[in-house]
Amino acid sequence: MTSGLWERVLDGVWVTIQLLVLSALLATAVSFVVGIARTHRLWIVRFLAGFYTEVFRGTSALVMIFWVFFVLPPAFGWQLVPLWAGTLALGLTYGAYGSEIVRGALAAVDPAQREGGIALSFTPWQRMKLILLPQAVPEMIPPFSNLLIELLKGTALVSVMGMGDLAFSANLVRLALQESAEIYTYILIIYFVIAFLLTRSMRGLERKLKAGVGKGPKKKAGAAARVPEGSGVS
Repeated sequence: MTSGLWERVLDGVWVTIQLLVLSALLATAVSFVVGIARTHRLWIVRFLAGFYTEVFRGTSALVMIFWVFFVLPPAFGWQLVPLWAGTLALGLTYGAYGSEIVRGALAAVDPAQREGGIALSFTPWQRMKLILLPQAVPEMIPPFSNLLIELLKGTALVSVMGMGDLAFSANLVRLALQESAEIYTYILIIYFVIAFLLTRSMRGLERKLKAGVGKGPKKKAGAAARVPEGSGVS
């Protein structure tokens, strides 16, 4: 490919990364708000959170993009730029999946931990902040890592709006070169590299969050285990 065509592809990579970061931030916020709401003591809060989750998990992300970009503007008299339309549609859709991760991780925390917070007269928010989330968040990282990779692949859907992401740019280059195998091989490699870097970053974050969680104090270097006298062990 010529330098001009490579520049087009790199512009698409940059747009894809922007969309990924923005939609991931929105999806993370939605995941925690809705996921925590699904554990709320009031049934109406749990019902609304569950209704949102079922609606967005049960609809197509592609159709949601069409809805946000083509249907809502005439209804409300405003138009979102493709980047924000894609961010909104993908963030709300994948946030619904993430809310189940949050709910499941919170439900997996030992009930004794909750009871301990109640015994200490902690408010529900204090129990969530000081007891439940510190233990649940590290367990959320592996499924969130998978969801982030799915979100990366889902960013290609915004090409239907004419947004110059990686998939859209690849199609333009394909039309210019009349060569499908070469350009789409490059695009597959680029997606793989981005996904690999995301996976390694999430694993590093998981190790950092799990450091010290549920571990006893470290032994001093060179300290040997002592056997009490008269124990009969030789």
